[in-house]
Amino acid sequence: MANALASSAQSTLPKRAFAIIFCSSVATAIGNTGLISVLPLIGRSLKIPDEMVVAIFSLSAILWACSSPFWARASDRYGRKPLMMVGLSGFMISMTVCGAVVSAGLRQMAAPMVIFGLLLLGRSLFGLFGAASNPANQAYVADHTPRDQRTQAMASLAGAFGLGTVFGPWFAPYFIYPVVGLAGPLFTFAAIAAAMLFVVWRFLPESRRRTETPEEAAEASAEQTVEKALPMWRDPRVAPFAFYGFVVATCQTAQQQTIGFLVIDKLGVSPLMAKDSIAMAMAFGAIAGLLAQWGLIRMFEMTPKQLLRWGVVCGAGGNLLVAIAPDYHTVVAGYALASLGFGFARPGFTAGSSLAVGWKDQARVAGAIAAVNGINAVFAPAFMALYRANHAAPFFLNMVLMLGLLVYAFANKALRNADPAAVTREETTMATIERSDEGGV
Repeated sequence: MANALASSAQSTLPKRAFAIIFCSSVATAIGNTGLISVLPLIGRSLKIPDEMVVAIFSLSAILWACSSPFWARASDRYGRKPLMMVGLSGFMISMTVCGAVVSAGLRQMAAPMVIFGLLLLGRSLFGLFGAASNPANQAYVADHTPRDQRTQAMASLAGAFGLGTVFGPWFAPYFIYPVVGLAGPLFTFAAIAAAMLFVVWRFLPESRRRTETPEEAAEASAEQTVEKALPMWRDPRVAPFAFYGFVVATCQTAQQQTIGFLVIDKLGVSPLMAKDSIAMAMAFGAIAGLLAQWGLIRMFEMTPKQLLRWGVVCGAGGNLLVAIAPDYHTVVAGYALASLGFGFARPGFTAGSSLAVGWKDQARVAGAIAAVNGINAVFAPAFMALYRANHAAPFFLNMVLMLGLLVYAFANKALRNADPAAVTREETTMATIERSDEGGV
C-alpha cells in the first residue's frame, strides 16, 4: 500500500484524495471477495442448493454489467464524488440486508427458498447501485492526472483491488462471531463501507476535470469521422477479443464459484470447519494472479499475443490439475496455476482490444469489456449443476474450452496480430481494475 500511495505523489492528484479513493476500493474488494469465500458455507448451512447459491452472484453480476454504462454517464453529469457515495451506499445496504437475511435463515425464521429469494434481492442492490463507484473512481483519477502520469496513478489504483482480492478471503473467517455466526462477515463489511462513506462525504473534494491536452484534442478530432453504428462488441476490430474474453471470464467465474464447494467436499468436513481452507485456497489463487499481472508480465515485457496464448495454456493446465486432484493441496496448486493463467489472459484481451482502436473509442471498448466480465456469470448456475453431477466435470469442461481458445488465438487474424508493442503498465492494470469489479464476484 505504501508503494501505491507513493506513486500517486508523482501525479497532480492530491495525496489525500488518492488515499481516500484507494482505501474505498480496498474496502469494496475485500467485501466482495470475502463474500465469495463464505457464501458456500452459508448456502450449505442454510440448505440452499449449490447452483442457487451461485445464482445469487450471477444475477448481481448481470445487473452490474447492465448498469455500469448508465453510472459512467451519470458521473460525467453529476460529478465523481456523488457517484462514489452512491456506490458505497449500495454496497453497504446490500451487505446489511444480506446479513440480516442470513441471520434469519440461521435461526430458521423462514424456509430456505424464501431466504434464497431475499438474498437474491439483497445482493441485486449491489449489482444495481454498487456499480456506480468504479467508473467514478477511475474518472476522478483521470481528471487530475495528465496522460504522461496516468500510468502510475492507474497502477496504484489497481493495487487496491489486488490487495482486496488477497485479503478478503483471508479476513472473512475471522469475522464469524459467536452470536451472529456466518452473518458476521457481511455486517463487518457493511460497517467498513459505512466508515468509508463518511470519509468520502467529509474529506474528499469534488473532482475538477482536467483540460484536454492539444495531443488528445487532435486525436479526437481525427477520429470524429469513424463509423460507430455497430455496438463495440460487434465491431470487427474488437469482436475476436470480446469473444475470447467472454469464454475466459466464463471459465474463471465457474472456477471461482465452485472452488469453495470443492474444498468442502474434498475435505469431507462441515462447512464451518472448511472456512480456513477455502480462504487459503482463494488467497493462493489471488497471489498467483497478482504475480502474473504485477511481476511476470512486466519482467518479460509480454505482448498481448503472448498473453492470449500463455494465459489459456496455464489455465487449461490448472483446471486439469484440479479435476484430477487426489487431495486438498493439489486442488490449491491447480487453482493457483489456473489463476496465474487468468492473470495472463485478462490483460491480453483487454490490452489487445484497446490497441485495436483509437483514443476516441477507448471508453466504448472499456464498456464492452466490462459487459463481458458481467454477462458471463449467467452460466455459473449451469456449471454448479454440472459440479453436483460430477465434481470434476466443470474443470474438465474449462480445460476443453481453454484449449479451444488456444487454437483460436493461433487461427484468428486479429488475435494472431495483437503484437504491436509490449503491454504497458496502464493496460495491464486496467484489466485488473475491470475484472475485480463485479465480473470477479
